[in-house]
Amino acid sequence: MLAAAMSAMAAGCVFTPGPVSAQVDETERLVFADEFDLPTLDRTKWNAIGPDFWVNEEEQAYIDSPETIRFAPAGSVDGATDGVLVLQPRFREGFETPTGRKADFVSGRITSEDRFDFTHGRAVARIRMPDAVGVWPAFWLLGNGTWPETGEIDIMEYVGEADWTGVALHGPGYSGETPLVNKYFFDPGTDVTDWHEYEVDWNAERILFKIDGRLTYRVTRPMVENYGEWQFDTPKHIILNFAVGGVYPFKTNGISEPYKGLPAHTAERIQNDEIAMEIDWVRIYQRNGIKMQSD
Repeated sequence: MLAAAMSAMAAGCVFTPGPVSAQVDETERLVFADEFDLPTLDRTKWNAIGPDFWVNEEEQAYIDSPETIRFAPAGSVDGATDGVLVLQPRFREGFETPTGRKADFVSGRITSEDRFDFTHGRAVARIRMPDAVGVWPAFWLLGNGTWPETGEIDIMEYVGEADWTGVALHGPGYSGETPLVNKYFFDPGTDVTDWHEYEVDWNAERILFKIDGRLTYRVTRPMVENYGEWQFDTPKHIILNFAVGGVYPFKTNGISEPYKGLPAHTAERIQNDEIAMEIDWVRIYQRNGIKMQSD
C-alpha cells in the first residue's frame, strides 16, 4: 500500500488452509476491537479518508460517506457473527477531487491513525471479498512517520485473482519492489469469496502471517536486516481500504483500458453496485505486560 503497494508479489509456498480459527492465547489481552455493530463509523476508533488523498495511480477517490463506508446489521449478512462493515466502491463518472483530479469511482478507506496504534502484538480481521478482476482491497498496518522509514506491514492485499492473497513488509531499503513478500494460494473449494481470518503476529524478532490461524509466511529480523534497518519496533496504526485499479492490479493483469488495472466488466459490476469488501470484525491482542501506546 501507499507507494509500497506498487510491488508485484513474488510467488510463495502453497499452504493448506483449514477451518481452524485464530485462537486467543491465555497470556494475551484484547487491546482494541471493533465488531462493527453500530449503524455508523465509530469515530473514537477510526478516521475516514477523503478525496484529497491519492496514491499508486488508483482509479478511485476516497470519500467519507455512507455510500462507500456503510454497515450491515447483525443477521443481514450470511456467515457473519454480528454487524458488518462494508467498504463499497461506487461509480461516479467525472467525480472531481479538491486537487482537480477526475475519477469515475469513489470508495472507502478507514484508518486508526491518531485514534489507536500499538507496538508488537497480533492483529486479526475476518474478511470476505468479491471475485472481481482489478479490485484492490487491503488490511494493513502503517507507521506514524515518513514512509517507508517507520515501516509497513501488509497483512492482506488482494488484486482480483480469487485464489490468492498477498502479504509484504516495507521499510528503508526494502520498499516498493520489496523482496519481503509472499502469496498464499487457497486450496480448491475455497477462495477470497469465503470468510477468512487474516492475521499478523508481530514482535521484536519476527513477523508471522496467518490465514485462519495457519502460518503462511514468516519474516525474521535478520531477513529484514539483510536489506535495511528493521523498523518494526515502532507504533503502527490500522488501515482498511478498498482501492480500484492502479499499479498493482495492472502489474498483475496487464489491463490498461478502460482503466489502469481495471477491466470493463468489473467497472460495470461496480456501476451495478455488485462489489464490496465485508469486514466482520477487527481485533488487536498484546501479550500481558506489553502496553498499547495510549496507556
